[in-house]
Amino acid sequence: MKKKIMLSLLVVSIVFLGSLSVHGDQEKAPLTVAEASDFTATSRYVDVVEFIRKMQKQSPLIRVETMCVSPEGREVPLVIIGDPVPSSPLALGRDSRAVVYIQGNIHAGEVEGKEASLMLIRDILQQERPPYLDKLVILFSPIFNADGNERINPGNRRNQGGPEQGVGIRYNGQNLDLNRDSLKAESPELQGLIQNVLLRWDPVILVDCHTTNGSYHEEPVTYSWPLNPNGSMAILTYMRDTMMPALQKHLKDKYNTLGIPYGNFMGREMNGWATFSHQPRFVTHYMGLRNRMAILIENYAHAPFKTRVLGNYHYVKSILDYCCDKQDAIRTLIREADLAVVKRGMSPSQQDTFAVEFEVKPLKDPVTILGYEMEIEEREGARPRMRRTDKAKTYTIPYHADFQPKRSVAYPAAYLIELQVPEVLEKLKLHGIVVERLLQPATLEVESFQVAELKGAERLYQGHRMNTVTGEYKNESREFGEGTLIIRTAQPLASLASYLLEPESDDGLLVWNYFDRYLVPQWSRSPQTYPVYKLYTPQPLVTEIIR
Repeated sequence: MKKKIMLSLLVVSIVFLGSLSVHGDQEKAPLTVAEASDFTATSRYVDVVEFIRKMQKQSPLIRVETMCVSPEGREVPLVIIGDPVPSSPLALGRDSRAVVYIQGNIHAGEVEGKEASLMLIRDILQQERPPYLDKLVILFSPIFNADGNERINPGNRRNQGGPEQGVGIRYNGQNLDLNRDSLKAESPELQGLIQNVLLRWDPVILVDCHTTNGSYHEEPVTYSWPLNPNGSMAILTYMRDTMMPALQKHLKDKYNTLGIPYGNFMGREMNGWATFSHQPRFVTHYMGLRNRMAILIENYAHAPFKTRVLGNYHYVKSILDYCCDKQDAIRTLIREADLAVVKRGMSPSQQDTFAVEFEVKPLKDPVTILGYEMEIEEREGARPRMRRTDKAKTYTIPYHADFQPKRSVAYPAAYLIELQVPEVLEKLKLHGIVVERLLQPATLEVESFQVAELKGAERLYQGHRMNTVTGEYKNESREFGEGTLIIRTAQPLASLASYLLEPESDDGLLVWNYFDRYLVPQWSRSPQTYPVYKLYTPQPLVTEIIR
């Protein structure tokens, strides 16, 4: 009897210790909702917050800040990891580490970056000697669009391969597409990104994670870089010609994952591969105007959910590998880009211009896509569509991704805003652009823009009837009174300031209706003058910076 009791106690002890071991393993390595559900589900907001809290309990190398509060009242977490983790950007002082920012879920139906970010946070911090953290401080925003994420429904994005239990929606709690909000920055999410990440932490690179909607191919990862030629061309060409090919090779060689530049087949003939728009309303192009690097990840929608998450995970790891290896070169390139913009603004030449119309041309080298043969499917009462067959086909075709200026205007030494337009001043300050106020009147030779026609779009877009404008430039001598705003271009964010203020900018504040009340004729039929003037010759002026 005594032996039976002892044996029973032994069995109970083994079971108990075994359960402790399992519990300990779970505490040591929490699973994401995607992993725990065998990739049939994605995480809710509370799941993300709880996962981050578990990691905080396990590691001293993680800190959490609030990036913003969403329109529906959710605190959007910003996760900072480092060894040591800095208490603030000031703690980086003389630190040689570069800051990298990784963002998931800007479109909350495209959830791969959210799950991959959580997995990366865990997998980096769980290692005895965490990788990357000797060279980098890494910032994560796993659930950038928290409100859109909570509208999970199996009916959303039904064209993609899972997860079966559904994903969120594209827009945020204001019905805004956050990846069209970078310049006007009307959402708390974009305002938080600009103020609490870009201006506060100044990352050398932003990684924005998405999922494709289009063409069929085998590669699970596609990517792009800042495409707008009004940004730093040194950064654009380095990323396009050096960094991105190296990342594609590294992704395949080290992580056995295929990647190609982002795009879609052109026409039924499929004889070209075309990228997306150049406009800086897109976050990656916006970063180019700030003289910083950015990478768009577009995970392949038609691959299984698990494949997409792992593809995103491995591509971000490839980026971190590259940034660790090349961080000195990256920081030098960025510093030189800032200095080049300042130098240009100190004494603009005739060769210094701002592009207002663009044309896209194919890059020098073609791109190879592992695709499929397609066939045309006729549909009664609807347009024919292309349907994928099961027969593989390799396409080596031109890649249309080289945006070049088609028409440009002269680049000034400064912009002057004579009227009091508080919403414009606040927008410039939000972006971190240095604005000065004239303390003494000054008579200056400037260029004005006489508006011939201002036309709002018939359909609303992002809550705006976007403007198109025509007019002509005129040289004039004009007295500017005390209080006139001055935005000099001898500052690092001058390219961004130009995009916001140029009258013919295709994504500026005039386009987004910020000057409508000053341009729409009410009391006369004479043409209106755009209330932003361009000063081409730098002048000594009595001013103060508006803090």
